[in-house]
Amino acid sequence: MAKKPVILTTRSLKARLWENWDLYLFCLPGILLTLIYHYIPIYGIQIAFRDFSISRGFWNSPWVGLKHFIRFFNGPNAWLIIRNTLVLNVYSLIAGFPAPILLAVALNSFRWKKYQKVIQAVTYAPNFISTIVMCGMIILFLSPRSGMVNQLLGILGVSPVNFMAERAMWRHIYVWTGVWQSMGYSAVIYFAALAGVNPELHEAAIVDGATKVQRIWHIDIPTITPTIVMLFIMAIGGMMGSNFDKVYALQNPLNLTVSENIATYTYKMGILNSDMSYSTAIGLWNSAINAVLLVAANSISRKLADFALW
Repeated sequence: MAKKPVILTTRSLKARLWENWDLYLFCLPGILLTLIYHYIPIYGIQIAFRDFSISRGFWNSPWVGLKHFIRFFNGPNAWLIIRNTLVLNVYSLIAGFPAPILLAVALNSFRWKKYQKVIQAVTYAPNFISTIVMCGMIILFLSPRSGMVNQLLGILGVSPVNFMAERAMWRHIYVWTGVWQSMGYSAVIYFAALAGVNPELHEAAIVDGATKVQRIWHIDIPTITPTIVMLFIMAIGGMMGSNFDKVYALQNPLNLTVSENIATYTYKMGILNSDMSYSTAIGLWNSAINAVLLVAANSISRKLADFALW
């Protein structure tokens, strides 16, 4: 006897939505916030191509095409600002990206579990210090008159150093204080990934005579490689971005040639100088470069490591 063919029925979208209405309702606030703060403002990008005037509004302001983009690249400080942005972010990536990985792997292999939680809490705590408070602490500690660092140098017979005025030191101060502040918080993701390592793999490796370093290299690192790749791709996607608050708070006229970047320059042009169209053009160009870097990093990762965001 021949079997009856199975007829697949597809429910309507309305029926599927109604069946899972509570789940969609739970997602609704996030969807609304994303639309309000990330998609609706895209409407304002057009002012990058206009001589925007608040009195005239978006549509009545005259269209000028690429005038503001050309103005930026023909300006005397354009390439200095781009170079500062790249140098600062590449330096931050090289110094800051491996730090939480090393911390997580080291603490995961720490013999004394009693102290592991203490070290993790101590390294995690600086993340809760606000950026402005952190900058105030940095300026206070490095003050040439009353700073703790210069007082210690004075004890050693070294004359006081105005660290925040030394252009050669400014990037190091910015990057390594950032590593110290964010390292513990960033390591939490890797701790979670390492929690998924099968203990039987380590037990088998110990039986085979593998050292602790060999177990880390051949078991722990391969396990968290997908997480490392994903976070690295996202870091590359933000290569042209900077922590505006921290850069601006640590800026002064003496270190401006190394600290001025796209974020601070856009703020000064748009907010302080009220040149909205010009600052929007710079921000749009910066976002476009970040998008290109993100897509490129994702494609390269897919080909080389067989891991990608999409």
